[in-house]
Amino acid sequence: MSRIAVLGSGHTGPIVARMAVETGHQVSISASGDPRRIALIAQVLAPGAEARWAADAVRDADIVVLAIPMHAFASLDPSLFAGKLVVDIMNYWPPNDGVLEMFENTGRGSSEVVAERLAGATVVKTLNHIGYHDMDERRLPAGAPGRLALGVAGDDPEAVDTVADLIDSFGFDPVRFSSLSAGRGFEPGHPVFGALLTRDQFLSELDLLAED
Repeated sequence: MSRIAVLGSGHTGPIVARMAVETGHQVSISASGDPRRIALIAQVLAPGAEARWAADAVRDADIVVLAIPMHAFASLDPSLFAGKLVVDIMNYWPPNDGVLEMFENTGRGSSEVVAERLAGATVVKTLNHIGYHDMDERRLPAGAPGRLALGVAGDDPEAVDTVADLIDSFGFDPVRFSSLSAGRGFEPGHPVFGALLTRDQFLSELDLLAED
């Protein structure tokens, strides 16, 4: 059992929180302000998750899931994340977020920029290329026909394995990549983004070397 803090109470955050609760983890969920504002969301959409102040949730967590709008990322205090395993499920998508200079013309993936800002954390990219409805409704046990694949990319092999195990327990086939830069292939504008793919289909579309 891990202590998991989900930052973000929009469409995706509560689903991730519920999956984590259902797989036996101690889960908190936070938004940008007073947790009382999202207590009902937690109760209805992620029963068993505790609504908390973000700073308190991050402090006590083993794993922090970033499910906030990308434009809110710059307001986070990087020092809160020192020593944490951070799962980045955000996307930089200017039509939704507007143009954010932090992520513009960097020649890098958005998670690489996130990792640079959260320099004391270990960042793994996943869960960003599937819609929240499918994340909620398309989970299947290991070995089931048609089980969907999700990319898991990071520079730290142990962190990638930890997050891949979490993704597997949620009901998806994790496809491991040994560099955070590989996560660029999961981002908007790439073939796997928004597509519902099995492991073999995912690898064929992404055309990158994954690790079993």
